[in-house]
Amino acid sequence: MRYKERCRLVIYDCDGVMLDTLESNYIFYNRVMEHLGKAPVDRDDPALRNVIHTFSFNDVMEHLFGGDSRKEEAFSFAKTIHYRELAPFMRLEAGLIDTLDVLKPHLSLAVCTNRAISMDMIIGDFGLDGYFDLVMTASKVTNPKPHPEPLLKVLEHFGVKPGEAVFVGDGEVDMLAAKGAGIPFIAYKTDLPAVARIKHHEEILDHIPVSGQSVAGSGGIF
Repeated sequence: MRYKERCRLVIYDCDGVMLDTLESNYIFYNRVMEHLGKAPVDRDDPALRNVIHTFSFNDVMEHLFGGDSRKEEAFSFAKTIHYRELAPFMRLEAGLIDTLDVLKPHLSLAVCTNRAISMDMIIGDFGLDGYFDLVMTASKVTNPKPHPEPLLKVLEHFGVKPGEAVFVGDGEVDMLAAKGAGIPFIAYKTDLPAVARIKHHEEILDHIPVSGQSVAGSGGIF
């Protein structure tokens, strides 16, 4: 697929794209379940896995405890679990930093995540300082993904048109947010509908020009 505009901005989701955080997310929500005396979340339920891995904290908690009389207790306890307890179960995705090193001199980079308060620590702990010009989190918007508001705020910050950006995500909430904002979506390790699908971070370089020259001859989308 070709676009008139040259790519000026690459926006990354965090969980499942920058970092493998699935295990840490299971541990987090299972601690809340245990606190309330409930059975652990079903790891074999793909729909629940998608919710836990891609939805905002408030939306996941509402999904798990919305009809529970102890919902407020669940929320209160969840907020006592610190990111530092979960960081050992997170892993940086292979090839991310090498790819950012190539992209950074040529265009702007941003993060758009449904995380709320832990991104500054993640950026520091995983050696990502200095790469991203903006980090948009659920705490900075009224409506987190799948609503397009977070991505629209990113576009506004950089002053770029939707067709001048791409959003790299792995979940349906990412795809829907990108569609709502009019931003081309690149699917990472997923078969979701997208202008391109990649399994390794370096593959994004096959689709995005970084030297002012079109890479359409090698499969580029711009």
